[in-house]
Amino acid sequence: MKRILLTSGFLLAIAGNGFAADAVVPEVVPAGFVWTGGYVGLQAGYGWGKSDSTYDNGDNTSPKVDGFIGGVYVGYNYQMSNNVVVGLDAELAYSDMKGGAGYFTSAGVPFGSEFQSDVDLKWSGAVRGRLGYAVDRFLPYIAGGVAIGSIEYKGLDNGAVFDNGGTSTHVGWTLGVGTEYAFTDNWVGRVEYRYTDFGSKSLSSSGIDVDLHSHDIRLGMAYKF
Repeated sequence: MKRILLTSGFLLAIAGNGFAADAVVPEVVPAGFVWTGGYVGLQAGYGWGKSDSTYDNGDNTSPKVDGFIGGVYVGYNYQMSNNVVVGLDAELAYSDMKGGAGYFTSAGVPFGSEFQSDVDLKWSGAVRGRLGYAVDRFLPYIAGGVAIGSIEYKGLDNGAVFDNGGTSTHVGWTLGVGTEYAFTDNWVGRVEYRYTDFGSKSLSSSGIDVDLHSHDIRLGMAYKF
């Protein structure tokens, strides 16, 4: 009887350990570099675009702008077991994108060359969702979301301001495509192309609608936590 009880107890212990092992579901960890985590980085690049600005009477101007952009960005990525990476990215950038052009009447007749418009994108920002597919340390992705920018408009007559339209904050949208590469487990580089539509806004002081569409290419380097 004693042997039977000992044998039964031993078998029950083995069975209990087996059931416990079956109840534990192993965590699936993506192979290679894992993109999950937060990051903060610096970026710089070059942007170009055009502003279509129209007065209430139909007079208009379309200055082309270009220049340096640079700033900071922060975000968080989450990598799924199938190597799909989703994330949220926010940024704030200084801009030196500016330019000018002549005026035209509503009939398309140019004003004198002494009349020029001046448009300047002072700064911009964005909050974007990201979707990518990780190939070990490479991460190609697309990103899109809300864009915001501060745009200054002026009308000039022989260099003197005749219309101080002022500075307005525009809210629009942005869409981009890029790739990142993890040089180490903490340092991640980025290259990206982006298109942004800052939308149109009326400057009540001068009765003109000002918009801005831009393209830019940016390089960035971030520290991943």
